[in-house]
Amino acid sequence: MAKWEYATVPLLVHATKQILDTWGEDGWELVQVIPGPNNPEQLVAYFKREKQA
Repeated sequence: MAKWEYATVPLLVHATKQILDTWGEDGWELVQVIPGPNNPEQLVAYFKREKQA
């Protein structure tokens, strides 16, 4: 059975693609992007990747 680890990352509007590309290169899969809890204009990305044994 696969085990997962998760990360939440604030997205800077001017560097969104660079941030997503960097996490993707490290093996993280983007799950969802939602508005931040304290500021709806601040986006938060949720990532997951399979844990290494």
